[in-house]
Amino acid sequence: MKPGNPVAVSGIGCLCAQGINLSACMDSVFNRRQKPAPPVGFSSSHPVSYPVFEILTDLDLSGLDTKKEILRTSQLALIAAQDAIVDSGLTPELLAKKKVGVCIGTTVGSALNNEEFYRSYREGKHPDMLPIKRFLNSNPASCIAEEFKLSGPCQTVVNACSSGSDAIGTAASWIRSGVCDIVLAGGADELSRITYNGFISLMITDSKPCRPFDRNRNGLNLGEGSAILVLESESTLHEREQKSRAFIYGYGSASDAYHLTAPKPDGEGLRKALSEAMAASGVAAGDIAFINAHGTGTRDNDRVEGNVIGTVFQSIPFFSNKGYTGHTLGAAGAIGAAFTIACLENQRVPANAGFKEEDPELSISPTTFPSEISGSFAVSESLAFGGNNAVLVLGKERL
Repeated sequence: MKPGNPVAVSGIGCLCAQGINLSACMDSVFNRRQKPAPPVGFSSSHPVSYPVFEILTDLDLSGLDTKKEILRTSQLALIAAQDAIVDSGLTPELLAKKKVGVCIGTTVGSALNNEEFYRSYREGKHPDMLPIKRFLNSNPASCIAEEFKLSGPCQTVVNACSSGSDAIGTAASWIRSGVCDIVLAGGADELSRITYNGFISLMITDSKPCRPFDRNRNGLNLGEGSAILVLESESTLHEREQKSRAFIYGYGSASDAYHLTAPKPDGEGLRKALSEAMAASGVAAGDIAFINAHGTGTRDNDRVEGNVIGTVFQSIPFFSNKGYTGHTLGAAGAIGAAFTIACLENQRVPANAGFKEEDPELSISPTTFPSEISGSFAVSESLAFGGNNAVLVLGKERL
């Protein structure tokens, strides 16, 4: 993102294992409710029941017009998008008059939940094509555009676990360049048996609640959810006399080009992404009130990220929300951005769930209890498979 005016966030929708909206999520987080459990929506023959952060309440689609049968990822995205639109105060009439785009990040994106169809096909049978039709109906960005009758650019970002952050950064560039007046941007991902078993096979899944940045951390817990932000041009905000909730000040993206799954040990890609985001924002490191780290709880990720944070920001408070949400894959960056904005609004940050013992390999440690902050800016980080790094600089008011 090139230096320029900050992009307003006028509405936020968010749901995950901690709550069906952002307010409920933050209430749960600040009360330190950590409740991963074995999956309910699918079964696995693995001898160990690894905990996940699953949404156990029924998804309420009653307020939506969609008549197509769609998969869970798109359902999550639609619910978050509807909540974001309501939160922003936008009306169908105004959406119809403006250039409104959609940019959504995902990784699994419902692609892995048709096992029965694939198994039957490989056995030479002729299975019903409904699962494939359902999958083709379930592009989350297209579902949102169709549901709310939006005719602007429509893009799905599939960039591993940085997808949600990259989608928001891309959407901000659409606003800055004048391509769109409004963009619905964020991420969505569901739990899947194949994803669940896949991460277990990589030996980076913890059989206990995850412990980001803790000395004894032993892997991640998967989660599911969605967060959608309404990004809006200054002229559109002014026209409807609407206040913003926050601003996207900067976005940076860089690749390690090092390994398929492991981050580069010196954190070069994250450093570059941070440098780009900070330069674009015009905000100094000393102005950052806190960092919402990627913090998966894996050995390599937390070591690399923790050392970069310690070098660049030193004594600034930081935490990872994955001890409360699990790793929601393509939704992680968007949920992280939503939580970061909520923390700026509340002027406090939560405890880093699961952290008990300092890691001697790190020069810094995360927050251990809910803490008051003072400041208007924060950083939200995403580190992804493939060496993808994405950083957002967020602010609660326009300078």
